[in-house]
Amino acid sequence: MGVFLTHQQPAGRNPVVALDEQLSLVRAARDGGLDSIFGGQHHLSETFAHIQPLPWLARLAAEAGDMRVGTGIHLLALHNPVDTAEAYASLDAVCGGRSIFGVGLGYREVEYAAFGIAPGEKVRRFTENLRIVEALWSGEPVHADTPWCRLDGVRATTLPAANPRPPIWMAANSDAAVRRAARLADTWMINPHATASTIRRQLELFHDERVAAGREPVRELPLMREVYCAPTRERAIELARPHLAGKYAVYADWGQDRVLPGRDSFRTGYADLAEDRFVVGSPEDCLAALLPWRDEFGVSHFVLRTDWAGMPITDARASLELLAREVAPVLRSSPAGTRPPSPEGSPRRTPTSSSPSATTAG
Repeated sequence: MGVFLTHQQPAGRNPVVALDEQLSLVRAARDGGLDSIFGGQHHLSETFAHIQPLPWLARLAAEAGDMRVGTGIHLLALHNPVDTAEAYASLDAVCGGRSIFGVGLGYREVEYAAFGIAPGEKVRRFTENLRIVEALWSGEPVHADTPWCRLDGVRATTLPAANPRPPIWMAANSDAAVRRAARLADTWMINPHATASTIRRQLELFHDERVAAGREPVRELPLMREVYCAPTRERAIELARPHLAGKYAVYADWGQDRVLPGRDSFRTGYADLAEDRFVVGSPEDCLAALLPWRDEFGVSHFVLRTDWAGMPITDARASLELLAREVAPVLRSSPAGTRPPSPEGSPRRTPTSSSPSATTAG
């Protein structure tokens, strides 16, 4: 089980104070025995101040101990693939070979406009950039001839520490993106926005597409969820509701719900938003909501977000500590007759710690 720290802050907030607070959550996750920690990416966030993932993840790696450190997600189509390959190989070295390379297409028009990329070019750039990054990480000669990147048999010398490379998790919302993740990535990083009924249907698409593409079954299935845990359900709702509702109002402004399948809309009341989507309650409530994801859907790596812009850090830390203490141990216990899968990619260099969490996910 891991935690997702977006490090989104109300615009104008003191960035040094915010960083210190977020690092306290990193230490709480580490000391609580969690297995991974993630940061995401946006540009020109407008409503929020949003720290970029590379400096953020490199800084938190110094506090993370044996936790895996992941990107959730890098907006791959926006960035040069050579820079991406070298930067994230460097991050993997900083993390001792324990990084996870999470990528996605993104959905905000303002980001693509800022980088001068036409909407019709997004998928082409994304798939070609991923090909180039993987090829560079192989250490073999790489060729590319695109308007944004030309390579004539070059070899990268800045390589990841993981062998053969960090696992590639691909975020996906639409059915087409889920199929793309099945073909191109090591696994689908299931988004926190869709309902369980939508994801149940899309998981069938994902597995069928993977078989059709001749790819092996995934070794790790990660799920992101919005979760808040408190001693009682009433207290959890009281503390989480205003910040979760505010977060999804911003998502609606950004158009996040427009890339979801069907008629899902975030312009609705909190009760409708929370239904079949948010996990807010006591430890018993959280386990009742999360265990079916493990036992019925096959999720093997939970990435939980329990901190949203504007939430007092003491409230976020209290939820994180309760999740680590009372929810994570139960989620880690395997159902009868099964064993949790191992992640793809292991460090080239053995980490100094002998803890199993150095190389495996919870």
